[in-house]
Amino acid sequence: MKILITYSSKTGNTEKIAQAIHKGIPTANLLPISEIVNLDYDLIFVGGWIDRATFDQTALTLAKQIFDKNVAYFFTLGAYPHSEHAKDCVNNIETLLKNNNNNILGGYFCQGAIDPKLISWLSTLPSDHKMSPNEERKKRWEDAKSHPDQLDLDKATEFSLDIISKHK
Repeated sequence: MKILITYSSKTGNTEKIAQAIHKGIPTANLLPISEIVNLDYDLIFVGGWIDRATFDQTALTLAKQIFDKNVAYFFTLGAYPHSEHAKDCVNNIETLLKNNNNNILGGYFCQGAIDPKLISWLSTLPSDHKMSPNEERKKRWEDAKSHPDQLDLDKATEFSLDIISKHK
């Protein structure tokens, strides 16, 4: 069985998750999206970071090109994994993949450290802006700094093993 684990990563968070998935499936090809030559695989794990409640542009472009495949997805986001925002991300990514007649075997996501440049920019927003820093948001940013942690990585490896067991 030919398996691809591919990802887009801006800060290294999603790459760490991809590597943890690969740890569970060492025979799979592990490639950044930019290095993919074709999609001739029996199972594709596609991952990205979250931008506006869906995959970042690189992962989104690839996901739109995957048709009629067995797929699993993974992502990192600055929000808490149990948040409404995370649920929206799952829904948007699954809808995209289902619309291309893919068989979704599962998804994994966890919090990831936020790009310091983004935090710097958000910190310049006026206090009445919906994305301006408030105490709750600053706490989440601080919490995100430690992710993905070892537990997140271990769960990603377990996720890969679960997907493989479903695909047999």
